[in-house]
Amino acid sequence: MDALQYAIGFLIFFLLILVSIGLHEFGHLIPAKRFGGKVTQYFIGFGPTVWSKQIGETEYGLKAIPLGGYVKIVGMLPPEATVLADEITYDAEGRQVTRVRKSNTGMFTQLISDARAAEWELVKPEDTDRLFYKMSWWKKVVVMAGGPSVNILIAFFLFSAVFATYGNGQDQQTTTTIAEVQGCIVPAEESGRVCTEEEILEQPTPAYQAGLEAGDRIVSFNGVEAESWEQVQQLIRDNGDGRAAIVVERDDRLLTIETKTTVTPRIIDEDADPEPVGFLGVAPRTYAPTGGPLYTLEQMGGMTVDVVKALATLPVKVFDVAQAVVGLEERDPEGPISIVGGGRLAGEVAAHDESTVTDKVVFFTGMLAGFNFFIGMFNFLPLLPLDGGHIASALWEALRRGLARLRGRPDPGYVDAAKLLPVAYVVASAMLVMGVVLIVGDLVVPVHLES
Repeated sequence: MDALQYAIGFLIFFLLILVSIGLHEFGHLIPAKRFGGKVTQYFIGFGPTVWSKQIGETEYGLKAIPLGGYVKIVGMLPPEATVLADEITYDAEGRQVTRVRKSNTGMFTQLISDARAAEWELVKPEDTDRLFYKMSWWKKVVVMAGGPSVNILIAFFLFSAVFATYGNGQDQQTTTTIAEVQGCIVPAEESGRVCTEEEILEQPTPAYQAGLEAGDRIVSFNGVEAESWEQVQQLIRDNGDGRAAIVVERDDRLLTIETKTTVTPRIIDEDADPEPVGFLGVAPRTYAPTGGPLYTLEQMGGMTVDVVKALATLPVKVFDVAQAVVGLEERDPEGPISIVGGGRLAGEVAAHDESTVTDKVVFFTGMLAGFNFFIGMFNFLPLLPLDGGHIASALWEALRRGLARLRGRPDPGYVDAAKLLPVAYVVASAMLVMGVVLIVGDLVVPVHLES
């Protein structure tokens, strides 16, 4: 493996993920500013500031730990309901001074109070009409949905580019054209193994004996017109050890080949033992289907179902990774990986000598699209501190205000997201733990391209 190519692949993938994160945050920043909100910070990363530049009222910059990003929108949390607008005063520097109680009973109550205090330290008298919590509910939804929507749009355009040119390699379609004629009959569990010359002489497949060739297109099997490979495969299996008349198209000519299928155990169901069925010894030619925007939307619809299922089992999958780290089980190659794991796979692809440049570009593009799609879907979860949690709060605000109007009752006011901060702290802690476990797993028991 070429170490330089590996490093370049890893770095390119990592930088592209950072670009995606930056675009995600722009998805919040642009509508927030458009709706009159005050955005004081736009940062990629967390931790100590590496670089920043003040442009207008917003500070743009990079942090030392490039594993995320954020924009600071002033007024995310409302003041306590007991503090009325005309009771709010400001100090000489324009900071609000009567917004929260200074002493609270209970850990979570104190946490909420402290968070509210930190939030309002940035609020100045001229910001009163620019606070996020005062925005219309639909504006809050647009601002908070902007970030993950950008990720999903990035995924859409990347998938569209791949599907329209290279094709969808994850949706391989089979044809009735023969791609390979197997020389000998091998056990089902050894499927794909290359036959030795001795095995071909001693136990040739019916297809090899009959003279079928790669490139032959099966037109009919025992008089039944071949409409799909799945149909032909079922006809072969149902034929047992009976005689078979196979019409194939070869070099624009139709040939009828007489042979006899044999019975051998084959894997019909991945979760069941091999079953004895009719066997011919041919493999079909496959292709990656291409398509435009509508095809991409259709495929992403299926991906959405898969992502939702993956999110539902994510804690269990991460626990499995933790067990793999301590050697209690093998790492699942289909399990979750972190950005570090993605970078390692990208590095392996870049350094893979047998892959063409096109294959490498397609792999990079597909993996970047997959990461963006997952990040977008994950952020739509209706849990604070995720974007979906703020969206859910805004929708709940709209619903209860609408119901109050219909019932002729007083306006219940803004939803106080601060009351959900204990949930946000738990979710954030869980996310941090899962992220650390995945990163450690990708360093200790990484998923490899060969897996």
